[in-house]
Amino acid sequence: MSRGPLLLACLLLALLGPASARAQTGIGADPEVAALRSSFEYGKYAEVLERAGQRIDRGDLPEEDLVELHKLAGLSAFNLNKTDDAERHLRAVLRLDPDFSLDPFVVPPPAVAYFEDLKNQMSGERDFLRQEQRLRLEREKAEQERREQERVALETQRRRAEELARQVTVRTVEKRNFLVNFVPFGAGQFQQGRNGMGIAFAATEGVMAITSIIAFFAYDSLFEERFINLDNVLDEDGRASIPVRFIPTDRARQADTWQFLRLASATGFYTVYALGVVDAVYHHEDQVVTSTTVESRPEPKPSPSVSQAASPRMRLYSTRGGLGAGFSLTF
Repeated sequence: MSRGPLLLACLLLALLGPASARAQTGIGADPEVAALRSSFEYGKYAEVLERAGQRIDRGDLPEEDLVELHKLAGLSAFNLNKTDDAERHLRAVLRLDPDFSLDPFVVPPPAVAYFEDLKNQMSGERDFLRQEQRLRLEREKAEQERREQERVALETQRRRAEELARQVTVRTVEKRNFLVNFVPFGAGQFQQGRNGMGIAFAATEGVMAITSIIAFFAYDSLFEERFINLDNVLDEDGRASIPVRFIPTDRARQADTWQFLRLASATGFYTVYALGVVDAVYHHEDQVVTSTTVESRPEPKPSPSVSQAASPRMRLYSTRGGLGAGFSLTF
């Protein structure tokens, strides 16, 4: 391999090294931090140490930029053999990020070794900082979830308020007739909206009424009619007879059964009817107010063109003989 391509490859690596480091850290939002990084790459360590300290003292920095400034200041102090400043800034880096590591492809090995030695010295403090950082992240996550829940709750309340604003309550007043309570077959219960009780009374009274009617006709069908001749009584035809309506003796048991069934069903009908009247009167209300919530929709406003088209127009104009009037309607 010739020496030319090798030198070109080394030059590309030297140029891409700082760029890759910046891409990994994802820092550079603050232009002053980027300027200090550029000065550090050009070896202006004293300037970087002084300006980085001043920028740190001013504050109002995100944590990523603060870590970067302490790193640049610490490495600059290390290169200037200012051990105290280097230790102070690099310890600050580890306190901000306990797992921070220097890139061995960018930072010289002595600085990396010095930084690793500081990490070993701060192992106990770093464990505590990791735990504290984990708790802080958990608190931030909990706070973020709480804010999200509050936002969702406020959004739900807002939507609910909008729905309530669009809703209109319609109240219906129903007046009930007191005399309907005395109508049989559960009419009072049906008027009150108690359909179950109304069906029960109507069905029971209906069965009782039908049974009484059937028993009446069945009992009446047992009768027979015959004519009996009267002695010593003559009519125009020379004899006299009268009709007699009776139940034969062999049908006496059937007659008793049908008669009992007719009376029992009639008594049951009037008993159930009386209970229905008492129940309807007890639950009677002269008027019942019901409320219904409906969503109101604004009526569409007519367009200006439609309103103008539907409106008549009158105009005056002059003629030879005087003044004339005209009336027009556009549709």
